[in-house]
Amino acid sequence: MTVRKNMGRASPLLLVLLALGFFFATYNLLTMIMHNRGSSLGNWMTDDLNVFDPITRMTDERKKMGKNDLKFHVALTATDAPYSQWQCRIMYYWYKKMKDMPGSEMGGFTRILHSGNPDSLMDEIPTFVVKPLPDGLDRGYIVLNRPWAFVQWLEKVTIEEEYILMAEPDHIFVNPLPNLAHGGHPAGFPFFYIKPAENEKIIRKFYPEEKGPVTDIDPIGNSPVIIEKRMLCVLEAPSQLEEIAPTWMNISLRMKDDLETDKAFGWVLEMYAYAVASALHGVQHILRKDFMLQPPWDLEIGKKFIIHYTYGCDYSLKGELTYGKIGEWRFDKRSYLSGPPPRNLSLPPPGVPESVVRLVQMVNEATAKIPGWDVE
Repeated sequence: MTVRKNMGRASPLLLVLLALGFFFATYNLLTMIMHNRGSSLGNWMTDDLNVFDPITRMTDERKKMGKNDLKFHVALTATDAPYSQWQCRIMYYWYKKMKDMPGSEMGGFTRILHSGNPDSLMDEIPTFVVKPLPDGLDRGYIVLNRPWAFVQWLEKVTIEEEYILMAEPDHIFVNPLPNLAHGGHPAGFPFFYIKPAENEKIIRKFYPEEKGPVTDIDPIGNSPVIIEKRMLCVLEAPSQLEEIAPTWMNISLRMKDDLETDKAFGWVLEMYAYAVASALHGVQHILRKDFMLQPPWDLEIGKKFIIHYTYGCDYSLKGELTYGKIGEWRFDKRSYLSGPPPRNLSLPPPGVPESVVRLVQMVNEATAKIPGWDVE
């Protein structure tokens, strides 16, 4: 695989402009969420997705497989920054607690550390160190290191499980997670703001017409996704992820190089790149809206499996959401960029949705039981 080496180091001014662009893109996305949460989900996020429920309605292929064949390896990419480290510690705590519960099909765990050097969590969390992209190549968009990290990891490791879950540090397992994939169809979470059909002009730069309609591109990112290590009954074949990952990386870099694409996709560019790369390899995902919930927009836990706490949660003391304005009570992971949150965070006021209450309770349990939490 060839990585371009003629890219110069990004200037401080460019990084500042990128940071400002990220801020405004995030603000616009959140505004869109507030106005379109109910009506913009589209007909691909419907309640009948539970037809793929892996516990009660398995396909013939799954019925023929043994229990061990359904295990999946949990893999997340991370940096050595304190902000990433404390999230990884909480995520790993809940992985260990949920791993052996009834209904779980989790196998091993790897934190893929793309900072290039070992860090202070090597003895606490199973970790594999990979190299970051060459200096300046990510242009301040650190997420570009994610596909490159998976490429290196897959080239160098042997994984016992037949499937891989691609996860992120700000994921918490709230219920035991079964294998939601089926044979050659990985399982993914449908994001309402990933809209290939509405961006066809841009998508066609990377997904030519001869490949098929843009509706073949799933509205997903790479995480959470459960995907096969290898095609069933084809022992010498490369895994789906081994085939997709280099394409995912190269398309991510090409999209970042294209000014129109970079402007249109912003901080979700790498998500679009994974979706396009998957379609280029003829891989379509089972879309599971029960895969994940995202407080404060998703109000109840129900039978969902992962809490994704990417959004800040701001409320008045009356339990009213004050998004866009710092609340009298709040939990936002970005409040802890330079170090971990303290133990025993205050619980939300009465009236705040179950999803937010459970999130804070789970953070508090993890920080209370992880040794040395308050030690820098």
